[in-house]
Amino acid sequence: MTRSPNFRLGVLTLFALAALLAWDATGWDLALARLSGSPFGFAWRENPFMVHVMHEGARDLSWALVTALFVAIRWPVGVLRRLNTGDRAQLALTVLAAVIAVSVLKHASDTSCPWDLKEFGGVARYVSHWSWGVADGGPGGCFPAGHASAAFAYVGAYFVLRRASARAAAIWLGVAVVAGVVLGVSQQIRGAHYMSHTLWTGWICWTVGFAIDVAVTRLRSHVLKPAVPAHAGS
Repeated sequence: MTRSPNFRLGVLTLFALAALLAWDATGWDLALARLSGSPFGFAWRENPFMVHVMHEGARDLSWALVTALFVAIRWPVGVLRRLNTGDRAQLALTVLAAVIAVSVLKHASDTSCPWDLKEFGGVARYVSHWSWGVADGGPGGCFPAGHASAAFAYVGAYFVLRRASARAAAIWLGVAVVAGVVLGVSQQIRGAHYMSHTLWTGWICWTVGFAIDVAVTRLRSHVLKPAVPAHAGS
């Protein structure tokens, strides 16, 4: 039996989930945080390049791209011309949905950032982000990594673009993943997030895009399903 592309991607998604759970079990988050942090805090926290370019600049660029994708629903450019209006709307909404999903989870989180820990000059104690409802003494609101979603949110566009060009979809996905990792690492160096926060953001954004595409595909197949003639069963 031939497996559908979505089946294979579903299996890949589950393997990625298992890898994330394995990462959480290693306790490497703190070990990596200690590479750039000390009892005096994080030396790169207020670095002008990290703050104004990697953080504020990347965030502003991401919102500009989101806006451009919504504009492109009406006035497409490049490979987007090869998508119909519905596909372009799905692409833009998928990116926005991923950003919202990460933001909602982040604001509901009790997990504080590395720079909030006593070990790094803050007031909080380390508590796993899986310890739901357990306060760590800090401000919380740090899981998953909101800033990394400025790039990872775009991975969901892969599912739409593959309808027009497998090559363009693969390139888009690769750029989004690399950019997300770079933004995540830059925030980790500043003490704003642990590595697991970045990895979970990538997985959440991918899963949001995957789920939306599956839902849209099923809805289309249902709507476009040819009606059965009344005399067919007679």
